[in-house]
Amino acid sequence: IKISILIEKMNQHWHWQTWKNHSYLTCDLLSHWQHGFFTQEFHPRSPEELTTIWRSQGVDATESPSAYRVKQIHGKEVLTPQEIEATIKHPDYSQELAEADAVISDQSQQSVWAASADCTPVLIGDLVTGQVCAIHAGWKGTAQKIVPQAVSRFMKFGSDRSALRIAIGPAISGKIYQVDETVALKVAQTIIDDAQLTSEPTILAKLKELDPSPLFADDLPGKVCLDVPRVNQIQLEQLGIKPEQIAIAPYCTFEHDQLFFSYRRTGEKKVQWSGIVSK
Repeated sequence: IKISILIEKMNQHWHWQTWKNHSYLTCDLLSHWQHGFFTQEFHPRSPEELTTIWRSQGVDATESPSAYRVKQIHGKEVLTPQEIEATIKHPDYSQELAEADAVISDQSQQSVWAASADCTPVLIGDLVTGQVCAIHAGWKGTAQKIVPQAVSRFMKFGSDRSALRIAIGPAISGKIYQVDETVALKVAQTIIDDAQLTSEPTILAKLKELDPSPLFADDLPGKVCLDVPRVNQIQLEQLGIKPEQIAIAPYCTFEHDQLFFSYRRTGEKKVQWSGIVSK
């Protein structure tokens, strides 16, 4: 009963929007901001192009906001637009994009973006400052606590945790995302107390005891299925962020093949974008 109530509460936060018969997802926790989790229907539009959609829909924006993205490397680096500009303008830097996995705004009217296929996109906004962040949280980034790292940057900018609103977007379902037990252990160590001092079977057993658990059994030896969005939710709650400040999208990138690209499903390196604009 508890799980079914939780799922119902999760679903009520999410709403489909349309633009020229294309669908994108919004979350009412982020209704203070222009934002969207875009579907594969928008491929191959860039973030720069996607920012114009809100303006064309009559959203209160005098001009299209500046768009910022990074070259995602499955790490924990969180950069501001100013840091991105400084990186790519450095004379010794030869790449077009700065390497990181999250972008946090440092001024108003900045759109920040994350790309994903099966990895977890996370959008965060601060109701008081208007500051926002877009995060790419695959299992590797989650094992490095990239979402808590982003929250830490909000704190350094003067945010209060109670003002944060967090939308965890469409990703591969935990019941489908098969990984090695070693992967599950690396992720579990971020949320299990004294994980470094506990045996591997005990860590996995503790993960299974969580309600709802982010771990599911798999028929193959040495394999389990892992709910990465749920792990990110637990990491946030362990920071003192209340459950009502967080929403997880009820859509699986693997299963909803008409809506989302999935690397696990097709092996193609195609992505959908998730973005939010600072106030």
